[in-house]
Amino acid sequence: MSDQLRLGHPAGRFLHAEVEGFDSLAELALDLRWSWNHATDGVWRTLDPRLWELTHNPWVVLQTVSREQIQQVLADPAFRKNIDALLQAKRHETETAAWFQQKHPKAPLTSVAYFSMEFMLSEALPIYSGGLGNVAGDQLKAASDLGVPVIGVGLLYQQGYFRQVIDRNGEQQALYPYNDPGSCRSHHCVNQMASGCGWRSHCPDTPSGCGPGRSRSAG
Repeated sequence: MSDQLRLGHPAGRFLHAEVEGFDSLAELALDLRWSWNHATDGVWRTLDPRLWELTHNPWVVLQTVSREQIQQVLADPAFRKNIDALLQAKRHETETAAWFQQKHPKAPLTSVAYFSMEFMLSEALPIYSGGLGNVAGDQLKAASDLGVPVIGVGLLYQQGYFRQVIDRNGEQQALYPYNDPGSCRSHHCVNQMASGCGWRSHCPDTPSGCGPGRSRSAG
C-alpha cells in the first residue's frame, strides 16, 4: 500500500486497508465516474450483490463487506486481473489529454467555479431534488469527460431531500436520510474522487468543513 493511501486517503483509516489489494478497490470506489461509467459495477456486485442493488454505492459496499469476503474475491486471479485492467484504463484516461487540453493547451484558464444548490451525481449522494440538480450534475459530468477544469461548489445537506414512500393506506411518507459529514460515505467519498470531476462542498454545521476535491488541470 502506498504512503499516500496510508496518510491521506480515507481508506487508510479502515481495518480492511491492511488487506492486500484493498487499495486498488478503494481507488476505484472513490472515483466518482462510476456514477455515469458503469465499468466497475461487476466488481461491487461480486463483493455483495444484494447490498449493491440496494445502495449502488461502491464505498458503502467496500466498508460493509467482511474482511474475509474481500480476501476471498481478491484471491481469485480473474477478479484481480479485472481490477488491474480497470485501474489501468482509469489511470490512462486521467493521464491522457482530453478535449480541452488538446484544443486549448496554452489556455490560462486553470479552474472554473460552478455554484449550485444541488448536484445530481448519484443516488448515493442525495444532495439534489430535481431539474436544477439534473442539469448541474450532467454539466459536471460532461466537463469531466471533456477535461474542462470545473469545480462544483455546493451544499452537503445533512438530511438533504426527502425520499417518498407510499404506506399501506396509500398515503405519502417522507423519509429524510441523514448524511453524516464525518462519514466517508458523504464528504470524503466526494472530496477524494478522481480528477475528472472536481468538487467542493460546504458543511454548515461542521466546524471542520469539507476540504477541496481535485479537478483535471488545464495543460
